[in-house]
Amino acid sequence: MEKEQRDIPLSVRGSRTLPESGIERLLIRGTNWIGDAVMTLPAVASIRETWPKAQISVLAKPWVAEVYRLSKDVDHIIIFEEPGRHEGIFGKIRLSKELGKSRFDCTILLQNAIEAAIIAKWAGIPLRAGYNSDGRGWLLTHSVRRTAEIRRVHQMFYYLGMVQALGCRPAKRNVYLHKGDDYDDLAEKLFPRFGIAGNQPLIGVAPGAAYGPAKRWFPERFAAVADWVIGRYDAQVLIFGSAGDGPSAAEVKKNSRHSLLDISGRTNLKEAIALIASCDLFVSNDSGLMHIAGALGIPTVAIFGSTNPVATSPIGENSIVVHHDVPCGPCLKAVCPKDFRCMKLITVEEVCEAARKLMDAKTAEKAFRDP
Repeated sequence: MEKEQRDIPLSVRGSRTLPESGIERLLIRGTNWIGDAVMTLPAVASIRETWPKAQISVLAKPWVAEVYRLSKDVDHIIIFEEPGRHEGIFGKIRLSKELGKSRFDCTILLQNAIEAAIIAKWAGIPLRAGYNSDGRGWLLTHSVRRTAEIRRVHQMFYYLGMVQALGCRPAKRNVYLHKGDDYDDLAEKLFPRFGIAGNQPLIGVAPGAAYGPAKRWFPERFAAVADWVIGRYDAQVLIFGSAGDGPSAAEVKKNSRHSLLDISGRTNLKEAIALIASCDLFVSNDSGLMHIAGALGIPTVAIFGSTNPVATSPIGENSIVVHHDVPCGPCLKAVCPKDFRCMKLITVEEVCEAARKLMDAKTAEKAFRDP
C-alpha cells in the first residue's frame, strides 16, 4: 500500500485523542464490504502500532471476516451473525451482552453506522471512538468530525485520517494481506478440483460487481481480453465471482473462443483468496475481489466506470486503473441513467495493453530475481 500516509487531510486532526496507556483490550468494528475491509487494513495497522501489547479483536460480518484474519495486527475475530442470532433488536442486545463479557477498554468504530455506536454503548465499553457520522456523535466518548475534505480522499486515507485524529501513530511499514502456508496448501487442493493445470500462467478475471450493472464492463470485452492473454501467454483463465455474478461469468464464457474455467459461486472467500494469490494477473471491475488482488500484490488491471478511482482504486503498487473521465461521472449510481459512455470508452486494446505492461514487468522482475 504505497499511498503516502502523510497526505491525510489535516482538517480531521485536533480531535480528542485516546490515551496511550490503560488500553489492554481493544475492539475494532470492521466494515461490512470486502473492498472496504481491505481499505481499513492500514488503519488497523496504525492501531496496532499505537497499542502494540493490546489484545485487538475485530467485530465483523461473516463474509468479510477472512480479510481481517489475514491481518497480522488482529488477535481475534468476533463474528457478527446477521442474518442469524444477532439479527433484530433482541439479537443486538444479545451481541452487546456477549461483548460486555469481554470487558473491552476501548472500541474504535471503523463502520460509520449509528448501530455500531449503540451496540458499543450497550456493551458498556468505556471508550468509544469514531467518526461523528449517522448522528451518532453523542454516543461516542471520542468523536472525530467527518469533514467534506476527508470524504473526498481515497478511502484508505478516510479510515487512516480517523484513527490518526484519535492519536494513533502511522504504521512504519507497508500493509498487505499476509496469506499463511495454509493458503498455499488450499490452492494445491483446489487446482485439481477446478481443472487448473498449474504449469501455465494463471489469469483471473472478475466480470461481476455486487453494487450494480453500472460497475460492470461488457462480458464480450472481458472475453476478448481472455482470448488475448491465452493467445499471448498460453495461459489458463479463471473466472471469479459470487453466485450472483453467475450470469456475467456465463456471458464471458459464451463469448470466448477458448475454454475458460468458471468458478463463480463455487468458492468461499478463503478459497477465492487462495486462488487469487496463485494468479499471475487479475483483471477486474471495481469490486471486492479487485481489492483482494491488489492487497495481495497480484498485478491487477482495475476497470472503473461509474465509480471514482480517486476514492476506491486498489491499494498496492502492482495495479493499473483503466478509466475515462466523462461529464456525468463519477455518478456512483448502480444503474446507468444515460448511455453507459464511461464503460463504452474503455476498449479491449487498452485493457490488453495494461495487462501486457504488468505481465512484462512481472517477467522482468522474475528474471532479475532469478538470473
